Amino acid sequence: MASQTLRTLMRTVDVLVTATFSPAAVVAVGLADLYGRVPLRIGMGFGSAAIALASQDTGADADANRAEAVSSAVLMGLLAGVPIALCGVFLGPPLIRLFGATGDTVTLGATYLGVVLATAPARHVSLVASRALQGTGDTRTPMYVTGLANVTNIGGSLVFGLGLFGVASYGVLGVGAATAVSNVLSAALLLVAIVVFADDLALVRPRDLVVARQLVTVAAPKIAEGFATTLAEFPFNALLLGFGTPVNAGFQIGRRVYQQVTGPLSRGYRTAVGVLVGQSLGDGDPAEARYRGWATTGLAALTVGGVGLALVALAPDVVRLLAAGSPDALPYATGFARVYGLTAVFVAVFTVLSGALGGASETRIPLFARVTGVFGGLVGLTYVLGVALGWGPLGAYVALGTQYVWMAAVAVVGFRHSDWATRAADMMAERGSVEATDD
Repeated sequence: MASQTLRTLMRTVDVLVTATFSPAAVVAVGLADLYGRVPLRIGMGFGSAAIALASQDTGADADANRAEAVSSAVLMGLLAGVPIALCGVFLGPPLIRLFGATGDTVTLGATYLGVVLATAPARHVSLVASRALQGTGDTRTPMYVTGLANVTNIGGSLVFGLGLFGVASYGVLGVGAATAVSNVLSAALLLVAIVVFADDLALVRPRDLVVARQLVTVAAPKIAEGFATTLAEFPFNALLLGFGTPVNAGFQIGRRVYQQVTGPLSRGYRTAVGVLVGQSLGDGDPAEARYRGWATTGLAALTVGGVGLALVALAPDVVRLLAAGSPDALPYATGFARVYGLTAVFVAVFTVLSGALGGASETRIPLFARVTGVFGGLVGLTYVLGVALGWGPLGAYVALGTQYVWMAAVAVVGFRHSDWATRAADMMAERGSVEATDD
């Protein structure tokens, strides 16, 4: 949770800094960040696969298989980042124009996008290496590394974005450069931590095709889930821009508030429950894995839901801090923040159960929940209510909340009724982490 809080704070500072420039700068960085999430989605996909296999093999004391899985995931992430970096560097302006943006929004968005995506390979490596360490039960080393990298990012955004301490102000370029430096620093330090300091984890030359295939099997639905989320936000942001630039800016600010105050808690629980469920399954105890999944979900619902209610009450004061340079966006930012606060408990339930299923190598159920939620709820309802029925931004508020309620319901049913424990046992037996058993 501390790692996620620092990472989210870094993004929040970026919004704070860009909000002092202009509403166009806020929208530009927000739109560019949609593309910037592509490496996040891919890295999270391979990272989820790494944490599943690493935690299961840790529980089964299969050190060789764990090293193979981690090394393969790191290499896959590194290679997958290369084409993304090339697209960011050479295709920035047309990518931003896809949203219907013009003028300064395109120029600023393309600048930010090119600088950040140039380090996509490093971002992938950082995400995979961090989750590999977490899969062994070591969540402190990633916290120290990402903490240092994120503090460096925050300082760089303030100094080079605003021009503090006699340094020239580079605006959006300075904010993007700070993120790029953070990505490279984090990847380098995490690899050093694995190679030099990790006693029970090693990097080897990948050779096992079974392990590689299982990584892809687990990662592919997670990557597709992330891409579905990003893809759905293209028409959603276009719809919001149709309601007016202040509405879109309000969404960017309201979401940033939610991600700062409740996102780190949910994602922290997701990581923890993935490790706990995976290690229980590796140890041959599916009943304990199931208990840990439900118990963590209950804890998350209680704590994250409580924070969400506080956000509803304090939304006007909180969003005002981020909307200083965009007063027209303030009422919309407040509305979106309140929707996120009201649905925080559902977000927590889905996020945690998604992590529990991921720890069991079952990433298809969260994919179904996400795809149906973002396209049917977020995009579909926003168009029907906001455009066809003329509700405007109110339609977007309703659609945003509906998607999370649906996703939570699907995750609950999936964790309760699907046979994820058998799936995990079969995959461990196939790669030789445990002995095969007859049903």
